[in-house]
Amino acid sequence: MRCLITGGAGFIGSHLAEHLLGLGHEVVVLDDLSTGREENLAGLPGRERLRLVRGSVLDADAVEGCMAGVDAIYHLAAAVGVFTIMGRTLESLRTNLGGTETVLEAARRHGVPILVASTSEVYGKNTAIGLTEDADRIVGSPLLNRWSYAEAKALDETLAYLYGVEYGVRTVIVRLFNTVGPRQSGRYGMVVPRFVQQSLAGEPITVFGDGQQVRCFCHVLDVVPALVALLADEGAHGTVYNLGNPEQTSIGELAERVRAATGSRSPIVKVPYEEAYGPGFEDMERRVPDCTRAFERIGFRPTRSLDTILRSVIQEYR
Repeated sequence: MRCLITGGAGFIGSHLAEHLLGLGHEVVVLDDLSTGREENLAGLPGRERLRLVRGSVLDADAVEGCMAGVDAIYHLAAAVGVFTIMGRTLESLRTNLGGTETVLEAARRHGVPILVASTSEVYGKNTAIGLTEDADRIVGSPLLNRWSYAEAKALDETLAYLYGVEYGVRTVIVRLFNTVGPRQSGRYGMVVPRFVQQSLAGEPITVFGDGQQVRCFCHVLDVVPALVALLADEGAHGTVYNLGNPEQTSIGELAERVRAATGSRSPIVKVPYEEAYGPGFEDMERRVPDCTRAFERIGFRPTRSLDTILRSVIQEYR
């Protein structure tokens, strides 16, 4: 097969490219390299079957130029990270909304199945333990930049669903719960690599808020095969799947575990949200996935613990 990955030079996209190359497929990557890096793709086994096209998903001609012979699309390109969303909100909205519609249009024209990557952010402030795909969304004011990412990704899901219903496009939507691992950068606000970098450098480990907020982290190598399996399964088309690890930890505990795993003496410092992100920031107390639907469909079950995740990230940065 020939597969197109938008955002394929990014953290998850590069691991997906590596997995698809390992299966013997050809891979076309479309990436504007705003957050992705060519180095993520440079050393991949089977690199001779990969073509990197530098361009934006907002550019219909660039997307169309990647479509020749494509059998499957994985749409991962997006503006990501709290720092990005808070600092360049309007630009991020345009990328996340316009880019998804552009790629869905290409899928419709060429009759190609497409997986659209969404996020657990769409659940907003719903604190239920074990969020199912049908759980209610509870988000804050549309005038708070904080919620623009959740709103945009929710609309992306609606677009993907309606392209399936009205145009017959074979679509799969996945909601990712804090996917982490090697190649992820902390510069856009991702907490695990940020903590690891601070700890290894002997700098203060900065916990935003009170540290009591609960999150779950899933290794990218558990997530990537599920993306491929879901798009390949025709019975999975037309709906949404949570992908994450239900193992819970507070952000404060995460900081302690990173410090212990690195053998660091870095102090752990709590930083008020207003200082970290600016006024009016709201956060979620808890976000825990229920992945029963993905398990029943493709047997999805993460096998890598948080300790394993931390070791892999620490090893890379060392």
